[in-house]
Amino acid sequence: MKKTAALFFSAIFFMTVSAQAFDLGALLKQARAAATPATGDTKVANGLKEALRVGAEKAVALTGKQDGYFKNEAIKILLPEKLRVMELTMRKIGLGGQVDQLVLSMNRAAEAAAPQAKSIFFKAITEMSFEDIQKVYKGGDTAATQYFQSKTTPELTKLFGPAVTKTMADYNVSKMYQGIESKYNALSAAKLFPVPKAEDYVIKQSLNGLFKVMGNQEKAIRHDPAARVTQLLKDVFSQKA
Repeated sequence: MKKTAALFFSAIFFMTVSAQAFDLGALLKQARAAATPATGDTKVANGLKEALRVGAEKAVALTGKQDGYFKNEAIKILLPEKLRVMELTMRKIGLGGQVDQLVLSMNRAAEAAAPQAKSIFFKAITEMSFEDIQKVYKGGDTAATQYFQSKTTPELTKLFGPAVTKTMADYNVSKMYQGIESKYNALSAAKLFPVPKAEDYVIKQSLNGLFKVMGNQEKAIRHDPAARVTQLLKDVFSQKA
């Protein structure tokens, strides 16, 4: 009798453990499925990364060429706002040519630096998490551009520095800028409203222009079928529309 009871309880124990093991295996399978993006989600992720790559390449191509900044009125780098009062004065006394040369040179510096951004952008794309991708995909017209801006600005600022400094030296930008700056500094308001240093100003404006162009490219991909230059972009963003 004791032996029979022991066998009975052993069988119950074995069945309970087996059931628990089965349930645990099922739970593990469900957890893996939840942690792994579905096929559709994977396609969305690949499509978004493709959109980022295409947008980044186009933005760099449009800005990183001669007149990419200078002849694009939306991103053309002008004198800092506080120096424009001196610009008007200099033009009145026949020094407009110097101002024009300074403006041209600042834009040439930006154009020389822009191509270097591509590698940084591509690095940011590879580092995107699935959560980043979902947020950008479901975000506004420039959600991807904003993601790039938040992730890459510090690194781009460092990267642009040498290229901007070299080009500005080639064009004698700093000397011309300092000439106008010194005239501004003679004004009483200069102490209250200082102007930025030439290199810092050009780097900041270069990045602002680059991200503006990138934002335009992103909007086009999201809304204009003609801008979806690969089949993957057509598949993913036509579904979103």
